[in-house]
Amino acid sequence: MNTTKWRWLSDQIISQLQAGVQFPDLTGTRYRAVRFLARGGMGTVWLAEDTVLGRTVAVKILEVDFTTGELMARLQREAMVLARLEHPGIVPVHDAGTLPDGKAFYCMKYVQGQTLDQSLPSTLRERLRLLQRIAEPLAFAHSRGIIHRDLKPANIMVGPFGEVLIMDWGIAKIGRDALRWSGTSAAITAESDSLPKEPSVPEVPATAHGKILGTPGYMSPEQARGDSDQIDERTDVYALGAILKFLLAGDLSKKESNLKPLYAICEKAMAEQPGRRYSSVQELSDDVEKYLRGDPITAYPEGVIERTLRLYARHRTAVVLVLAYLMMRILFILFSRR
Repeated sequence: MNTTKWRWLSDQIISQLQAGVQFPDLTGTRYRAVRFLARGGMGTVWLAEDTVLGRTVAVKILEVDFTTGELMARLQREAMVLARLEHPGIVPVHDAGTLPDGKAFYCMKYVQGQTLDQSLPSTLRERLRLLQRIAEPLAFAHSRGIIHRDLKPANIMVGPFGEVLIMDWGIAKIGRDALRWSGTSAAITAESDSLPKEPSVPEVPATAHGKILGTPGYMSPEQARGDSDQIDERTDVYALGAILKFLLAGDLSKKESNLKPLYAICEKAMAEQPGRRYSSVQELSDDVEKYLRGDPITAYPEGVIERTLRLYARHRTAVVLVLAYLMMRILFILFSRR
C-alpha cells in the first residue's frame, strides 16, 4: 500500500487510528473504554469509566510482548506496591489484572493537564520551583525503596492548578523495603524472596519502546549498560539533572545573567560515575534552593568576583542604601567646610 499520501498525518493521529482499530476488550472488568488517550513504550492508555463507582479513570493496557513470564509477574507486583505508595505527587494505581486476551492492565487516576514537555513555565524561578516539586514525591518513593527509572518531561504532568504528578511507574525498580512500607500481606512479603530478576537489557539500546528500561537522554550510564545491580536513587538523580537541563534550555540565557551554577548542578547530577553525583534528589533540590536564595551551592566553586556579584545581587537594596548614606555624608562634609 502506498503510504506517501498519509505522510501528512501526525504520529499522534496515526496512534489514535491504530488504537481505534484495536479497541480494548474490557469484558469481565468493571471498566468501560471511552476513548484512546496515549500510546507509551509498553502499551496504550485509555480513558475509561468505572461502572461501579461512576468515576472516570485511565486504564493502561500492556502489549502482549510485556505480559508473559517474569516481566508480567513483576509488573503485577509493582502495581500492588505502587497502589499503596500514597503521595499527592504520585499518580495512584487503583486496580490491576489481566484481560480476556491475556494482556495485563493497570487502572489509574485520570489526570488532566499537560506534560512538562508540552508546557513550560515562563520564568526561571517558576521552573526551578517546579523541579523541586518533582523532587518531593521522588524522594518519598526512594524512602520507600522504589526507583522510578524512567523520569523525563513526558512523564511529569502539570495540572491546571499547578499540581505536579510523576506518572508511568511501569518500569520502576522495587527494593525489598518497598514491601515492608507498602503494608502488603504476610504471604506477599514471604514471596519477596522469589521476586523475578531484572529482565535482560540490550547493551546498546536502539529504541525507547520499553525494552531498554529507560529513555535515551534521561537514562543513566548504568541503565544504558544494563547494570541493574548499580541502579539506586542516584539513577533518578541523573534523570532529574537531565530534566533541569531541559528546563534551562530555550531563551532563558537571554533573560538570566548567571546560569553557570545551575549548569554545574546539572553536571554533578549527571556525572558518569554514580559516586560523583548527588547522593539523593533532596540534596540536589537543596542546592537549587540555595541558588534561589542567593547562597553558594556545593556544586559550583565561586571566584572572588562571582562571590562579590552574588552578594551584591542578594543584598542589593542594603548596598544601595549604604552607598547613598555614604554619599550624603561626603556631600555634607564637603559643604560644611565652606
